[in-house]
Amino acid sequence: MSRPNIVVFIPDQLRADALGCFGNPVVQTPVIDAFAASGTRFTQAFGQHPFCSQSRVAFLTGWYPHVHGHRTLTSLIKPWQPDVLGVLKAAGYHVAHVGLRGDTWAQGRTQESVSRFGWDVMPDRTWMRSPYGPDHPLGRAFYHGPRPEPVVDFDEASVQTAERWLADGLPEPWVLYVPLVFPHPPFEVEEPYYSRHDRASVPLPAPPQERGEALFKAEIRRRYGTDRLGESDWREIVATYYGMVARIDDHFGRILGAVERAGVEDRTAVFFFPDHGEYLGDAGLVEKWVSGMDDCLLRNPLIARIPGGPSGNVATGLTELVDITPTLCELAELDVPYVQFGRSLVPLLRDGAADHRDAAFSEGGLLAADADHAGDHPFPYDLKHGLESDRPDLAAKVVAVRTDDWTYVQRTVGGDELYDRRDDPTERVNLIDDPAHTAVVSDLRSRMLRWLTETSDVLPQEPDPRRDLVGASLPTKG
Repeated sequence: MSRPNIVVFIPDQLRADALGCFGNPVVQTPVIDAFAASGTRFTQAFGQHPFCSQSRVAFLTGWYPHVHGHRTLTSLIKPWQPDVLGVLKAAGYHVAHVGLRGDTWAQGRTQESVSRFGWDVMPDRTWMRSPYGPDHPLGRAFYHGPRPEPVVDFDEASVQTAERWLADGLPEPWVLYVPLVFPHPPFEVEEPYYSRHDRASVPLPAPPQERGEALFKAEIRRRYGTDRLGESDWREIVATYYGMVARIDDHFGRILGAVERAGVEDRTAVFFFPDHGEYLGDAGLVEKWVSGMDDCLLRNPLIARIPGGPSGNVATGLTELVDITPTLCELAELDVPYVQFGRSLVPLLRDGAADHRDAAFSEGGLLAADADHAGDHPFPYDLKHGLESDRPDLAAKVVAVRTDDWTYVQRTVGGDELYDRRDDPTERVNLIDDPAHTAVVSDLRSRMLRWLTETSDVLPQEPDPRRDLVGASLPTKG
């Protein structure tokens, strides 16, 4: 296969179970569902971190967050650090980055990774002003409600820009990188999306666990006061989120349509995946948490289609988002020119039953010394980042390992967690104190230690001379 063009379409904060092709019977996502039927759907893809920047840095570098300290929203890809878009650009790809998301590269790196960047159509507005104050439970649930009218917001401006670039003709081979904002809270969307889903039909969030729950969850519920929200409030939030997902579905359809109109569909690979998921009321929580290792945050609705690949292909084995880097390089007929920890998904894109991984790892949390990185944030993020500073024990570092059968979560502060993924796929019953599973916990701890040891760091690309040449020019004592 000659080097294909590549579309990378990235919604923000999209749960896997909020798509029809991943089993949701209510949400309306016909474009994404049809796309999944035309390519490969990955049923056990897991992100490496529950926050935006940390996840994006991981799948663009092929490095886990701990490898180079990419553990905060402000620790981004440095000018001297590699990423897959920069590798593709250096190999002759025209890398077109739509929009101005500022959560990937540090100052001085962006121009090394992309050929063009930004908008041809500028957004008028990103979010409307919240109609609820900080003392209102819906305000603390990041809920805004219906927009008064359609707007050219961040996502609409990005899609219109991508349509223009494709219509004008991008130099082949190209990468079109489309990172959007929806369905990230606040929960708001215009008609017809706002009313698209019947409130009585959407599922209610899962209640808190009966035992063994991570400590941060009760404190977030207490500070946010989410116990003041009733069933109708939660249905409203879920239905509005589904409306935002339906808008993403339409935006994705417009990108696919623009690729088709450009006459390059048969030589273009397309990847659809978000950075992470969303609590959406589960356990009485909304948004995400830096040390949350929940399935709803980390299970990723990864879907891909490559030229010549089979339709209706389903990969049921464990995969990770760090696998994106070597996958794009293999499609571009390149070896990744630096040490990274992903494994190419190309064999699975041809045969979903191919062997890949026997475990998937995720991580999160902060050291107590990292609390200052949270900074001050206005409502509605004041409580979230304030909690990171006030109670660093609730945001402490954490690692999770998932196999086909089990999820084991090890926390540096607070109790560990063990879930039976076959009998309890949404991970609600913590079995860590069950003596019947002592051997399972021991095995998973050993796997985790081996993984941390093998991936603890990477050597710099350029070796340092063993002699300091500056020192050689200093005068000698005489």
